[in-house]
Amino acid sequence: MLVLLSVALITIYFRESSGGALHGAQRIGVSVLAPFEIAAERVARPFRDAYGYVSDLVGAKEENAELRAEIEELRRQVVENETAAQENDELRKTLNYVEGPRFPDEFNPVVAQVIVRPQDVYRQEIVVAAGSNDGIGRDDPVVTEEGLVGTVMEVTGNAAKVRLLTDQQSAASALVLQTQAAGIVVHGTSVNSLILDRVPKDQLVEEGNIVVTAGSRAGKYESLYPRGIAIGIVTAVSQRDVDFYKRIQIAPLVDFDSLEEVVVLVAKARK
Repeated sequence: MLVLLSVALITIYFRESSGGALHGAQRIGVSVLAPFEIAAERVARPFRDAYGYVSDLVGAKEENAELRAEIEELRRQVVENETAAQENDELRKTLNYVEGPRFPDEFNPVVAQVIVRPQDVYRQEIVVAAGSNDGIGRDDPVVTEEGLVGTVMEVTGNAAKVRLLTDQQSAASALVLQTQAAGIVVHGTSVNSLILDRVPKDQLVEEGNIVVTAGSRAGKYESLYPRGIAIGIVTAVSQRDVDFYKRIQIAPLVDFDSLEEVVVLVAKARK
């Protein structure tokens, strides 16, 4: 009945003139309802605006979270790329040294990553990720492209402990490259400092001279290190009348605090 009534009213509305009864009723109804529509609009507007604000705020927070996640991912990728680039540079330097003319012919190289750094200033030791399974043995020299690092003191199948040249128990026979003055390099008075000891006062040594391993042989005994491995640069030379030897301070060429990879020298005869 409601449907039939609606159809009848619509039919009459469209057939009658603009001055008809239904058109008049419509105009009256619109006039009556207009104030209520305006009031409803004014009442609803704050709620609609609040809803829009909250909706935009939630959307902004979600977008902000997504942007933060993207930034973190990009930052992680940058760190990984920079780390890989640094590792590639270090590996390239190491390979250039191993394949270059400065590498001692009588040794085979074993490139090993440093996995444990020195734990304190009194025990200057590192652990590398290579061991007897790679041919490494006790007392094998350890070097980098820059110079002498130390010697292997303990070995397991897959790892080796290396005593650094800056350790108090380390020593290496050495000579000054420019003057051939010979002595022994030992631990200095501070961390990562070295001293060239046992150099007679009549030997010429000057600041800026380069100190290298002597690689000396005495009868059946020989140095642990091959000849000509760089150790450091002379930073100060002094002597007193009552001293038998010069006082020579050396700045090591190897940065012992930032070792990432080292090369263990394995004698070809043993390997």
